[in-house]
Amino acid sequence: MSLTILSPVTGTVVPMSEVPDPVFAQAMVGPGLAIDPAREAGEAVAPVDGTVVTLHPHAYVVATDNGIAVLVHLGIDTVKLKGEGFTQHVVKGEKVRAGQPMITWNPADIETTGYSPVCPVVALDAPADKLSDLREPGPVTAGEALFSWN
Repeated sequence: MSLTILSPVTGTVVPMSEVPDPVFAQAMVGPGLAIDPAREAGEAVAPVDGTVVTLHPHAYVVATDNGIAVLVHLGIDTVKLKGEGFTQHVVKGEKVRAGQPMITWNPADIETTGYSPVCPVVALDAPADKLSDLREPGPVTAGEALFSWN
């Protein structure tokens, strides 16, 4: 069974190794890709159909019915903003559809605070060999395929 993971934001795909945070760059929480987001206000969307199992102003995890969980982290160290600049549209425990708006934010505002707006998209606890069809670095629109989880 293969599951397509969608890009949560519009921007430019970059390898996880280029994320300016060693926890993500070294895939300590799992493999995936990152997006350097477009610098305008917009919505981060659900990467898969599932249930919101973790929800913070700056990050969320959506778990599918078969237990696959995907983490979307809006920026690096953005937890230090204590929710400032993020508007949530869902609640923990809510069922969501891939592409559904989750959080509104403005990457340009994040950047002006001195934090990186880069967004890791992580296949939680997945062996790296379970990912395929990884999108090449370059432009991506929110809701387009990012990678597959086999």
